[in-house]
Amino acid sequence: MIDIETLTDIIATYKKHGWILRRVLLSKKTKAKFGPAVDLNEAKITDSEIDAAWFSRPPKVGAVAWEIRYLGDPPFALLETIDESDPVFDDLLRDVEDRLRRSIAAKISA
Repeated sequence: MIDIETLTDIIATYKKHGWILRRVLLSKKTKAKFGPAVDLNEAKITDSEIDAAWFSRPPKVGAVAWEIRYLGDPPFALLETIDESDPVFDDLLRDVEDRLRRSIAAKISA
């Protein structure tokens, strides 16, 4: 389970490289550990069985780059280029989240 200091460091590293924290998936256990005072810069917080953070980076041309970063061990991320105006945008993000869950489960069981 990630602690708030480590999460803050991850967010700062992504920000340094031009990424913006957009959404955070938190397990009930992590959410309880962070408490109600956690400030994630207006990122949308969603209940989940895994801890992960969605970052996006404005494109030079074309669709927006979105990266979901697993916040556990081992560190792991998936990158997708997604058109935010696509009517199934949220479905596309959920598909990537499901791929992350499957990848994490495979790494843990290996």
